[in-house]
Amino acid sequence: MTYAFDFSGFGLYAGLLARGVAVTLGLTAVSTVLGGLVGVGGASIAVAGPKWARWVVATYVELIRNTPFIVQLFFIFFGLPSLGIHIDEVQAAILAMTVNLGAYAIEIVRAGIDSIPRGQVQAAQALGLHGRQVFRYVVLPQAVANVFPALLSQVLIVMLGSAVVSQISVPDLTYAANFIQSRNFRSFESYVIITATYLALSIVLRQLMNRLGRGLFAGRVARGGGSDSAPRNWRTRLIWRGARTLPTER
Repeated sequence: MTYAFDFSGFGLYAGLLARGVAVTLGLTAVSTVLGGLVGVGGASIAVAGPKWARWVVATYVELIRNTPFIVQLFFIFFGLPSLGIHIDEVQAAILAMTVNLGAYAIEIVRAGIDSIPRGQVQAAQALGLHGRQVFRYVVLPQAVANVFPALLSQVLIVMLGSAVVSQISVPDLTYAANFIQSRNFRSFESYVIITATYLALSIVLRQLMNRLGRGLFAGRVARGGGSDSAPRNWRTRLIWRGARTLPTER
């Protein structure tokens, strides 16, 4: 049995596909910014916050990382209205993507914070910076630079995972494919086009973000090891509590 490929009629849907690409990229951009803020804030709490706050962050991270994204999306879109919280499908998609990305970003950024050698903190304190200044200007930039490739990979995973938002009628790229194949009955060709489009978006976005990362974090990757290595979490707790002296190295 042979199959005759036919892409001739897809030009009629170019506008729909372009709108789907724009929606997918828009959702990714907004959720990346919001999820990044959640990641930085949550990681800061995870390494320096009070015990109850660290417990809340840990619970959130474990809950999100161990449940399917589509379940989180349905919970937000179909479950929240039962509590009197009504949001439209685009808002639900952004919220679900932000919550999902934020949980993974917390662990990624926390690993970056733990990677900063104690010598960096000692040098900043010797220059007269106080606790929050050390964290903001010394620890955080280098931590994000260290884990930027991992953050980028997670952003791409979230973008690809956003395909499921079509299930709540968000007009993204996958929604466009479903609509097209329901009209021309060329399912194989429709999903070939969408697959190629997602692949192109991922490659282009990775290249752009890598260039952006090299520009933003040039010279900021922390160097060090050996005697500068330290037990997890001690650095930022000392910084945030305004400690002026550091533990004596063993």
